[in-house]
Amino acid sequence: MNIYAVEYVYSPETADIRDEHRPAHRAWLASLVDDGRILASGPFGDGTGALLIVKTEDKNALNRLLTEDPFNIAGCITGLKSTSWSPILGQLSSHVQ
Repeated sequence: MNIYAVEYVYSPETADIRDEHRPAHRAWLASLVDDGRILASGPFGDGTGALLIVKTEDKNALNRLLTEDPFNIAGCITGLKSTSWSPILGQLSSHVQ
């Protein structure tokens, strides 16, 4: 398994759409936490985006997973960056194999 840091970018113009789809987005995230695929997730304090720490088999699996996000389906995400990440120290380091 690999760990990825995924950065979502939001536009101020999508704020109303995000508000509408936030319950479904958070339910989707919660199901992935239960599955062990989301290690951490949360919005940036300034409202410009969010960070997800995701555990998947590979980049293709990550990309397939992200297409299922209700925020993605609704067009709320205006930018996305995903990077392989290796947490060496701290609580998430136990997830590195």
